Amino acid sequence: MDRTADRTFDTDGEALCCAAAVRLGGALRVLAALGGLSDRYGRIEAGLGSLKAFVGGRERDDDALAEAFVANWSLGTRYGDELPGAAFFRAGTRIVDVAIIVARTEQPVDPVQGLSQALEAAAAWPSEIHISSFTQLADFERACQTEAEERLRTGGLPGLWELADEQAGHYRRAAELLVG
Repeated sequence: MDRTADRTFDTDGEALCCAAAVRLGGALRVLAALGGLSDRYGRIEAGLGSLKAFVGGRERDDDALAEAFVANWSLGTRYGDELPGAAFFRAGTRIVDVAIIVARTEQPVDPVQGLSQALEAAAAWPSEIHISSFTQLADFERACQTEAEERLRTGGLPGLWELADEQAGHYRRAAELLVG
């Protein structure tokens, strides 16, 4: 599809939603492993990788996005309530839904929709964190979102993806501490 012909397509909004899904994915991957859901989450990560390429101008990989959507569909309900971070996990899968649905339908994205899902997930984090000066994951997520917007403006998509991967590492370490 020629994106220049469709001025309603919001590449920046989609990129910010995808970056949030990648960022939270750092913790979701650790929790998915704890819940025995690594294989499913692997398909979601492949879909997010495809989504990053699509936002960057490559052809959309409908198969990868469909597999990711199906894998994500009931992921939150498969993660046991008794497991650490269950509320975060369920809320975190919703940002993945937003990112994938928007890519598959090519509807304009209001980044607020996806980013509010990321904040909701971060607010559900069950313990204090220790990332820089942050002790609450929701505060860290707000800072991440602000930094992501700035990085997208100054470094374009490559800068945004680099930042999202870096921030995902902080989420991963927080989840590793949570699960012990």
